[in-house]
Formats: sequence, structure tokens, C-alpha cells
Amino acid sequence: MACLAPQLTAATTEPTPPLGSIYHVSVTSDHVPDVSSLAAWKKAFITDGMSDRDKAIAIWRSITTFKQQDIPPCEFLTGDAGDVHDAIKTFNVYGYGLCCCAASNVEQLARYVGLEARGWGINGHSVSEIRYDGAWHLFDSALVCYWPKADGSIASVDEMVAGVTTWLDQNPQWKADFEKLRPLAQANGWKTNGPEILSRTTAYDENGRLVVTPWHGWWANIAEYSGPGNGPNGKAGVYDYGYSQGYELNIQLRRGETLTRNWSNKGMDIDMDGKGGRPLCLGVNIGEDFMSYSRALGDLANQRVGNGTTRYQVGLADGSFRSGALVADNLACTSEDKAAPAVHVRDGAAPAQLVLRMPSSYVYLGGTLAYDAVIGPKGAIEVSLSENNGLDWKSLPKPAASGAQTVDLKPFVCRRYDYQLRFSLTGAGTGLGSLTIAHDIQHSQRALPALAQGANTIHFSAGAQESTVTVEANSNTAWKENQHVFTDFHPVCVGLTDGTMRVAGGDGSVAFPITTPGEMTRLRFGCNYRARDARDGWDMQVSFDGGKTYTTVDHAAGSTGNGSSKYVVVDKIPPQTREALVRFVGTQRNTTMISIVRIDADYKPANAGFLPVQVTYRWTENGHEKSNVHLAKTADETYTITCAEKPVLAAITLEVPAK
Repeated sequence: MACLAPQLTAATTEPTPPLGSIYHVSVTSDHVPDVSSLAAWKKAFITDGMSDRDKAIAIWRSITTFKQQDIPPCEFLTGDAGDVHDAIKTFNVYGYGLCCCAASNVEQLARYVGLEARGWGINGHSVSEIRYDGAWHLFDSALVCYWPKADGSIASVDEMVAGVTTWLDQNPQWKADFEKLRPLAQANGWKTNGPEILSRTTAYDENGRLVVTPWHGWWANIAEYSGPGNGPNGKAGVYDYGYSQGYELNIQLRRGETLTRNWSNKGMDIDMDGKGGRPLCLGVNIGEDFMSYSRALGDLANQRVGNGTTRYQVGLADGSFRSGALVADNLACTSEDKAAPAVHVRDGAAPAQLVLRMPSSYVYLGGTLAYDAVIGPKGAIEVSLSENNGLDWKSLPKPAASGAQTVDLKPFVCRRYDYQLRFSLTGAGTGLGSLTIAHDIQHSQRALPALAQGANTIHFSAGAQESTVTVEANSNTAWKENQHVFTDFHPVCVGLTDGTMRVAGGDGSVAFPITTPGEMTRLRFGCNYRARDARDGWDMQVSFDGGKTYTTVDHAAGSTGNGSSKYVVVDKIPPQTREALVRFVGTQRNTTMISIVRIDADYKPANAGFLPVQVTYRWTENGHEKSNVHLAKTADETYTITCAEKPVLAAITLEVPAK
């Protein structure tokens, strides 16, 4: 099995690195629910004693709170046009998405808390239902609406379609042009002039417009529930929108590493390269235009799209680079031998290597590698980058001579959350005088720990000292130009159609190797899949002995119609495990395939533990700049920031101070 990064045998023993990294750094405020993970979301929105109806409404409300209906971000990891279909990622990284994204979010969150959920494809729109009290109930978290019936219960899609089509059969003059219905909605006319099933919602204003999209309203809903859709015979039909699951916010900091998240943007987003559509909310202020409703849901941000930065100034001369590296082999630093440059080849007769992993909880939009190269008389420096957990490497521009070097990382890291950098050095006197790695990132302003006028309770914590190695890729190799595809992670494929994870004949399988740089603590994995026949399906298996034996963890069963999603957690890992195989074994009589796959291997990093973290807030009050700097000295601290006037938020920065 391939290792995460190559290991060299040094001519001399390397110094033992000190504690140098902290994981699961969290800063929350009492004004913004914590949605950093599925567990955190559940704690924030689902309380003991809730009825299933209350849970369903809480699910709907949480999505409408953290997701704006807009042109969706495209990571090209899912089969549905590449849209992001992960509720926790949407909440934290983007804050916007289309109706199919919202429907997938409802399915994901409902199933996570044990409720049955499904999606629907209706006329030009995607919605979802949650089942409770023995019936299905429609929740449209994209357009922020649902429709109560006369008895107070919430209507299903079937009931909506029946009510609308019955009314249209009685009023056929409106079928040709639904836009002509607009005048009937004026002055609350929508309550009496149209289908009775639409008459009790609170989602419309007095003129029948929806607050989330004022150009959309009662007349458009009549069109959407008029019968057509992507179901059988062109009618509205059940449709699973599929989701990825496993992302969580895990802020990781090393000495010299800084994360800044801004309540502003520089006009940058994941689709600025033209491969996807740009979000309309990019330049819209909260409280204005179609974002006007967001204030009522507690949004204290300035806008929705945030552009932040990460910066890692690697500590070379003092040796602190060792504690943040995957590999630091045959290297010495100035503090150890008083020689220059800051870090250099220890034994000139042997090769030296420095490998750094660059994980991020926020999607990279671009990056810059800046370093000062020092090349000895018979030396060389080669720099390479891995986008697939160290399995393969791409060469970066090679310095021809000593001096300052700058490399544009955007072609390699855009749309990525993790990569590795490798410096291979040879020759006495060869080394690095300085090394800085910086990125532009995208994050949602909505989920940041915002401040309001008055006293703000801020909670700092450092959770489990764990990191994660992830395998997530598109299931079709035809998408390789835009994103990772599944074959990039070196799976063993048996009986699959070329270039896809679709079973070619009766049986097939795909086994992914995954390796962690520290002791593995759990595996979280699953897929969105299709198994059309009741006898079709996928066994979800793991092996910890190199594939000699496999254990079946669960079964993703048919029949699914167009698809379903299933994710599992394996926390019984043999001690000292660093390698595993995750295998999906498919049986096919009709159609068996995987559309979305994600595997997360959590592990204990070396040199991990609590380090003091400096938290800096910046904002203005009546045009006057304000700031608060707090040094968290323990893993669980609560403090107060008081704003005398309404604050205009600027940024929050997290960093581990230098020694």
C-alpha cells in the first residue's frame, strides 16, 4: 500500500520535535449557532423532548438560516452538475446554493437525526419531504416556505400537487401563462383567489412575493406544483438529490500559522474561473435586496461570501518546522549548529527532505509559495506538490540559482482543501533561508462568530487533538479537467465500467487505500449510490491487513430508484493502525453505481496538543476602529467583548504566537 509520504534514512538522528500543532480550534459567539460539524449542528438545533414535527421545522429553519438561494458553488465533486451537496460544508464554506442543494441538505440532516426524508423533482424546482406522524410533509428550505393545511399539519408534495392541479382544472385560463396570475396576488389576494392549499403560509408578503426571492412567489409556486416534473411520465416525482457527508470545521494551527476570516470579500469566489456560475449574493449586503430577510433570521454579517487568508511562515532557524512537518529528514537548522542558511542539508553526502501538509477547513481559491533558496556548489533543490495525499507528485518550477523564489499555487490548489509540499535538497550548503506559504480562501460570513451591540459572550475551545486524511473525488473520470477523480487515489477496481464506479456485469468492487501519518482513530465513509433492483446494492467493507481480510460494516441496499445515500462510522480500529482499505462491493441485476464517495480517516498527529492561541477581533463603531486581543491559555475559556455601538465587523484572526 502506498505511504502518505516517502521516508528517508538520515545519516544522523534527527532531534525530537517539541509540541507544535493544535487541532479543532473553535471560537463561537452567543449570537451565532455552532454548525461546525453534524454533532455541533444537532446540539444547536435539536433539543431533548422535541416532537418529530419540531425537529423537522428545526431542520428546515437551520438550512434557511445558513444557506441563501443562489447560483450554487461548483466543486465538481458530485454528479449533480458538481454542486456542493453537504449541509455542514455549505453552512461554513459557502452559505449559498440552489434548490437541489437545499433538498439534499434536508435529506442529510433529517436522516442524521433518525427521520425519514426524500426529495422531489417538480416543475422547474427541487423540494424535500420529511416523514413523521405517519405522513410526509413538504419543507422547501430553498424558497423558505412550507404550507399548513386547515388542520394545522403541513402539506405533502402530493397534497400540494392535488390542490393546485384541481384548482387549475377549474380555472384552465391560467395554465398557458402563470405570470398572468401576479395581479391576483395583490393586496393579499393570494389568500382567496387561488388554490386553497396555498392560502395559509406565512412565506408570502401581502403581494404574494417570497421574501427570499422577491421576483418569485405565489404565481410561480402554482406553476411548480402544477403537475410536471422529473418523475415517471414527466410528472412530479420522488428524486434523491444525493449528498456527501464527512466535512467538518477543524481549524488546525502550527507555530507561525495564521488564519484570518473576513466579514468582507475581494470579489473572489470558487467559480471566478468561469467553470461555474458566479453567485448573485457576492456583492449584496445583508438586509438589502433579496438578502433582506436574512436579518430577521439573526444574520449579523455584512454580506454572505467571505474572502479570508491563511499564512504559514515556517519557523526554520529555530527548528520549529520539525513539529509541523510530515517529513524532516537529514536537515539541520541554525539554532542547532550555528550554520547558514536557516535550514540546510545536515550530511552533504545524503539527500535531505522536507514535506509539509497544508490542510484547510476552507476551500482554497489560490496560493503563493515564497522561499529563499540557497544552493550549494554541487547542490540542487527540487520542489513538488501532491494533490492526492502523497500518492503522486507534480514538479513545481525548479530554482536555477540561489535567491528569492515565488511560485503561483493557484493552478494546483484551487478547489482543494488539502495538499502536500515536498522540498528535496542535495549537496552541502544547500538549504532554505525562509519559507512562507499563503492562500486566499472562501468562507461564509454567516457562520462566523459575530458580535452585536452590547455584551458578547465568546467561547474558545480546542477539541480532540486529531486531524483527518480525506478521499473525495468525482466518480466519473471525464471530469478530470475540473477536479480530482476517483482513480487519482489509486483504487483497485474490479468489474467496473471504465472511468466510472458503475458495475459492468453482475458484480464489481472498488477498494481505496488510505494512510494516515499518525495512529488512526476512526474511519468515516459512505456514498451516494444507485441500486435499482431490490437485490442490487453495495457492501461497505474495511480491511486493516492490506486486503487479506475484509469486514462488512454495512450494506447500502436497493431498490433506490434514482439513488440514495449511506454513511457509516468505524471506531474500532486496531492499535497503531496507519493504513486501511475501504472497499465497496456491488451486486447488479439492473443498475448499481456510486455517484458520490467520501472517506475520512481521523488520526492522532505527532506533536499535537494544546498551544496558546491568540484570538483577535477587529470591527468599527461609528467609523472608529476597535479591536480585542485575547490569548487563550487553556483549552476551554469564555470571555466577553462589549460593543458600545452597533459594530461593523471586519475580521477575526487566529494564530499561535511565536515562542
